[in-house]
Amino acid sequence: MTSSTGIVSERRVRQAMEEMLQHARETGRRPSVLALARQFSLSNTTFRRYFPAIAREIGQARAAPPDEHEGAQATAYDKLVARNARLKRANTDQRALLRLAAAEIQRLSLLNADLVEALEEARNVTPIRPRSR
Repeated sequence: MTSSTGIVSERRVRQAMEEMLQHARETGRRPSVLALARQFSLSNTTFRRYFPAIAREIGQARAAPPDEHEGAQATAYDKLVARNARLKRANTDQRALLRLAAAEIQRLSLLNADLVEALEEARNVTPIRPRSR
């Protein structure tokens, strides 16, 4: 249920926050305001503007040190799960950078073609094209 401004209700956000905090406790990952904002298709800034108390609560939960007894009982499987999660995050970041680099290459290629065409026009050079038979 959304309000007239199009922003989700605080009750729904709090429910999602509790689920996220529970998941973070189970997996050992730290909760994130940005991840919660993305669940509702909001930017980080917009989320923090409309839900400052929730953002503070997540920040406090994020800053809290992990339970000492849980870290001591970490099994090889838990370490592997944590390592996999870290590698998946790194992989996602690398894919985003790759998409950004590909877009930049495309932009530079188009710019280069425009500049070559402008140079040819400025030099009054006629390009030699192969004859069609």
